[in-house]
Amino acid sequence: MSCVTVSSKGQVVIPATLRRQLGIQPGSQVEVSAVNGRIEIELKHPARSSTHEAGFGMLKCAGPPRRRLADFDAAQLMRLESEADNQ
Repeated sequence: MSCVTVSSKGQVVIPATLRRQLGIQPGSQVEVSAVNGRIEIELKHPARSSTHEAGFGMLKCAGPPRRRLADFDAAQLMRLESEADNQ
């Protein structure tokens, strides 16, 4: 059994040895309940492995369609800026 301190926000840290033993990682979900005057913490869902592919499509852009770097013409942009400066 380990003794931990409760922070001013009511937070406690689960000791590393227990986290390793139970497979608790950042993102894991635990259920906290009061049972007969005790606090019980039960691992509900271990954290899923995260890959960069898992986040694909999460961000949406409401703006115009994306342009590819190959579509970008720096020389044309410079000409347009130069023309605007000369007017």
